[in-house]
Amino acid sequence: MALKYIKTVLLLCALLISTQSAAALWTINYPKPLDDSDARAEYPIALLKLALDKTGVNYELLPSDRILLSSKALRQLRENREVNVVWSMTDSQREKDLLPIRIPIAKGLIGLRVFVINVDREAEFARVSSKNELMNFTPLQGEEWPDTKILQANGFNVATVPNFKDAYSLLLQNKGDFFPRSVIEVTAELEGRSASLKLEPDMAVYYPTAMYYFVNKSNPTLARLIETGLNRAIEDGSFEALFKSSNEAILEQLDIKNRRIYTLDNPLLPPETPLADERLWYVLDK
Repeated sequence: MALKYIKTVLLLCALLISTQSAAALWTINYPKPLDDSDARAEYPIALLKLALDKTGVNYELLPSDRILLSSKALRQLRENREVNVVWSMTDSQREKDLLPIRIPIAKGLIGLRVFVINVDREAEFARVSSKNELMNFTPLQGEEWPDTKILQANGFNVATVPNFKDAYSLLLQNKGDFFPRSVIEVTAELEGRSASLKLEPDMAVYYPTAMYYFVNKSNPTLARLIETGLNRAIEDGSFEALFKSSNEAILEQLDIKNRRIYTLDNPLLPPETPLADERLWYVLDK
């Protein structure tokens, strides 16, 4: 009788712990955008919410207390401070320092780059007819961005800046020739900027890369949670639906299908990148 009582108590305790675990509140902090109008963060936040919803966990998703640009956010994540998830373009070093969830959240579009130029230089770019000719121009990029090393490895003489705002300032001063920006970033960035800046209308470069959600290496449970939710969203089609609603109109606006796209090598691409999984990548139908 006593043994049966003990078993019953243990079973009730296990059920109670299970219920408390399911009801536990996960507080997940991401880098606070530049301001409320920074549309570049809308899709990554929406996809993260979708993934977490698919897991059924009880969570709150909150911005950090202060604005954190990419490089600072990655450092804070590495030190397990202020944020516990960051979305960023991958490279080998970042995957050593942090724990990547290897599902490309933008389906590779982070590596498809169009050019912001000074309107005074439009005629010069109109005369470019090959990748070799494009390499005579100086691109602007961030000091710690993987893109900088990718462009340098492909023969470009890159001018670097501390952050992307500085690149736009230098472009206005003609202290750099063009600013390659991802198709998922550029339209939001150009809103409200000087009329002296415009998109070059005919060209783009592409290099294989991925933007992932990253977490601290000490937090594999959160990584598994996000990965599980993303995979469920892929399987039921909601990932693709959100991706299309967020990006298809932008790709049409940028007239990607009619641009000359020069493909570059990416020596920083980690070997674990899931290039063979066709579901995870955007295929440009030209």
